[in-house]
Amino acid sequence: METQLNSVTLRGIIGSVRTQDVQGHKMAHFTVATNYAYKLASGEACIETTWSSVVFWGKADSKVIDQIQKGQSVEVTGRIRTQRYTAADGSERSTTEILARDVRIIEGHLLMESAL
Repeated sequence: METQLNSVTLRGIIGSVRTQDVQGHKMAHFTVATNYAYKLASGEACIETTWSSVVFWGKADSKVIDQIQKGQSVEVTGRIRTQRYTAADGSERSTTEILARDVRIIEGHLLMESAL
């Protein structure tokens, strides 16, 4: 059976941030907003924003996790994971997140490249 590649790279702006120490390792859970710009057939410009959930585990001395802040430009590389679970009300739910293996804070803000 051929192995399929599960890899993603996102560049965007950090939204909410939650960090914690778990058994000697630092963990950050944050959201990243990415934009996609396009034109409708009518010529009207549109921007579609997608929020992605990111989980990043760092070493105990990881400086990147300490620097992650809302509003920063960031590049995240990792893999996509979807988990299914049963909510308290008994309904079946799923969540999709990026498990980051590398997080790079970008100085300044990203310039949005667009096809407009």
